Amino acid sequence: MKMNLNTLMAATLLAFTTLATTAQTMKAADVHPAGYPTVVAVENMGKKLDAATQGRIKFQMFPGSVLGGEKEMIEQTQVGAIQILRTSLGPVGPVVPEVNVFNMPFVFRDIAHMRAVIDGPIGQELLDKLTASPARMVGLAWMDGGSRSLYTKKPVRTPADLKGQKIRMMGNPLFVDTMNAMGGNGIAMGYGEVFTAIQTGVIDGAENNPPSLYTANHFKAGAKYYTQTNHLIIPEILVMSKVAWDKLSPADQALVKKSARDAQLEQRQLWDAAVADYSAKLKAEGVEFIALDNKPFFDATAPVRAKYGAQFTALMQRIADVK
Repeated sequence: MKMNLNTLMAATLLAFTTLATTAQTMKAADVHPAGYPTVVAVENMGKKLDAATQGRIKFQMFPGSVLGGEKEMIEQTQVGAIQILRTSLGPVGPVVPEVNVFNMPFVFRDIAHMRAVIDGPIGQELLDKLTASPARMVGLAWMDGGSRSLYTKKPVRTPADLKGQKIRMMGNPLFVDTMNAMGGNGIAMGYGEVFTAIQTGVIDGAENNPPSLYTANHFKAGAKYYTQTNHLIIPEILVMSKVAWDKLSPADQALVKKSARDAQLEQRQLWDAAVADYSAKLKAEGVEFIALDNKPFFDATAPVRAKYGAQFTALMQRIADVK
């Protein structure tokens, strides 16, 4: 009886050990809330992997910064506590400097140009550079972060219209310099402070995409003009922990990469639908969308590209050459 019990315990332990090596429930994280295009695309990626592997690979999604901010989540991804992460490029720049080229004003002609770049050889090269870097993360795919334009209390149609206007920018000298070059006065400020700052006149406006303008209610603070400068078009990145990646078989690694690529394409469809939906909602709320020729803004920001892009001259030319 004792021998049979020991045998049973050993068999049970072996079964659990085998299960642990063949089945993985991966934590997937994002600062964006549930329902956001990047979150939905990654959730669907997990469902496809679950089906394709008969349950060996599953995702458990943690949206809305519940596991921390991007910096904290990157650190967790590096040690394997988070397996799948969608992050902005800011925290990636220190380990793969080349991704900083995507932060340049007007480095992309439009959204279609940006997508052609990240879908092509340049996009893959930068993912591979991240994978080969000491960051302990595997570059899987790109996500569409939208096109950023101005929203202000007064209409803006030319750089001259921005004179004297204080515009909130993300806290990076490159972005502040971009606004200064465009004719305004760039002000670095936390995102959570923007509503009150517009409302009280501390700033005259900010810049972002239509979904952000609507969901943050900045139009209700008085920013009723949305000037489509499209000065920043910054993709985001989907990564996997190297710790988790190394536990996968080559076949599963290939499957994860394919599923990530599918998620890249699905996310932009979700994003385009969100932009159209929120743009319509903004217009219904009385926000005026101003279409313009952005060449004067492009020309005005040439010194910014020269200053911050000096080390990326060849890469920027390759990007410009993509049709």
